[in-house]
Amino acid sequence: MTPVRILIMAKEPAPGKAKTRLIPALGEEGAAALANRLLNHALQQALSANIGPVELCITPNPNNPFWQTLDHAGEYEFSAQVEGDLGKRMATAARRGLSRGTPVLIIGTDCPDLSAQRLRTMAESLHTHDCCLCPVMDGGYALIGLRRFDASLFSSIPWSTEQVVDITRARIESLNWSCYESECLSDVDEPQDLDRLAEYYPQLATDRA
Repeated sequence: MTPVRILIMAKEPAPGKAKTRLIPALGEEGAAALANRLLNHALQQALSANIGPVELCITPNPNNPFWQTLDHAGEYEFSAQVEGDLGKRMATAARRGLSRGTPVLIIGTDCPDLSAQRLRTMAESLHTHDCCLCPVMDGGYALIGLRRFDASLFSSIPWSTEQVVDITRARIESLNWSCYESECLSDVDEPQDLDRLAEYYPQLATDRA
């Protein structure tokens, strides 16, 4: 199979700054601890997929010693996210990854449903499609995969709203690109998401504050 680069958009899980919408349920330390577990889970699944290079695109400070404490050191690459909104940061990572000669899968760290097997399935879809998407229940997406680049997929998108995946689909259609979609997945953003996390991923769940 042609290698596919996995780009993980990752934010340092610092208390008070990570998973802020979960702080009312978990407290600052609890929300940060969960963010850390989700980050390590995403990294583990990306490495286990074994489809190509794994690159951790990190913010806000790539020189923070935290990044050297992650599991599987030396098995993945680091890069710094650029300044700007999520669209600019994803677009820059995507363009840079594609310029290195492989298709890319761009993921975050909030969707434990992105298993190694699902990542392999999405990578395989890029053999016959221009792009791929994993939509999530809140109207966003947990993964976008690309064989080619177009800035319209990342510009003027109302990120963190229920419109994200619909707008992205419309942009893909306007480009006349073929797109493979997975079933709708669940991510972990709001307190109500914690019950499902505890049911399906007890190893990632934590006690409420």
